[in-house]
Amino acid sequence: MKALVYKGARDLCIEEIEIPQIGETDVLIKVKYCGVCGTDIHIYNGDGGAFEVMPPLVMGHEFSGIVEKIGSKVTKVKIGDLVTVDPNDMCGECYYCKNAMEQFCENVVGIGTTVNGGFAEYCVVCEKQVFPFKDGMDALTASMTEPVSCCIHGIDLCNIKLGDEVLIIGGGPIGLILLQLAKMAGASKVILSEPVAVKRELALKLGADLTINPLTEDTTAILKSECNNINTVIECVGNINTISNAIEWAGKGATVMMYGLTGPKAQLTIKPDVVFKKELKLTSSFINPYTAQRTIALLESGKLNVKELISDIVELEDCVKVFEDEEYRRKGKVVIKIGN
Repeated sequence: MKALVYKGARDLCIEEIEIPQIGETDVLIKVKYCGVCGTDIHIYNGDGGAFEVMPPLVMGHEFSGIVEKIGSKVTKVKIGDLVTVDPNDMCGECYYCKNAMEQFCENVVGIGTTVNGGFAEYCVVCEKQVFPFKDGMDALTASMTEPVSCCIHGIDLCNIKLGDEVLIIGGGPIGLILLQLAKMAGASKVILSEPVAVKRELALKLGADLTINPLTEDTTAILKSECNNINTVIECVGNINTISNAIEWAGKGATVMMYGLTGPKAQLTIKPDVVFKKELKLTSSFINPYTAQRTIALLESGKLNVKELISDIVELEDCVKVFEDEEYRRKGKVVIKIGN
């Protein structure tokens, strides 16, 4: 089968590798679509991902596909089902798993990070990590399950209340998913700070009440004029400057969610006096514990718009350029199309 193989920092190639064999509790998935995540870009650049990466590796953890083969003890899915995958397979036995903090599992198997993932024609996954969709769901929407699942965890940690005012910094795919989820959570006003005009336009279409170009407009003045108190700021860029902006623009008693992933060596300088006087709550969100089933229900409901976040669909044979050319990532979500 064809696969995109990560050999080391900035070293990717399409290769022919063996179709993986399945065990009695495994599912062989014929991959249809696999999204390119910011984590994949970090791995490509040699910065690592959520978990330690050991090349050679087939990356890709945001994927959907059709069940091709099942092990003898598999009962949850059948051949021909459209499925997606929760890529983080937890041990269930360590301290964190047994104390409802599975995202910190000490023995996690990460599909696409510690073992081969979805940038390939086939991927083998343990049944308990496989989730089927109802008839009628399309595979492209299904491939967005993992990023939405992560966003739901982030929104949960923001504790948005009915009537809250929410500022989102960064209008990439994650920012625009979180924008929609913040509205669903009951925010009365959701504002997006984003320098790219087409992303601001899409944000308004998806329900933003106001957008700001932080490069040409006075964000502080606009927020003071248009808002009573920013209750939640969600930083989706992963940049120390925009994290500083998030702390600056947060209102009294606000939660500042550092959602964007910085490089591992990035360091942030903050003024504790500002945090103290505004009684801020600084938090972050790590992967997607306990949210996969909720995500599938939300996607099946049709209430979340994910297709319009996809800017490019690239064939597997041509996908190396997606990692090499930053212009792809500036436009929106890139999804790799695999097979027919």
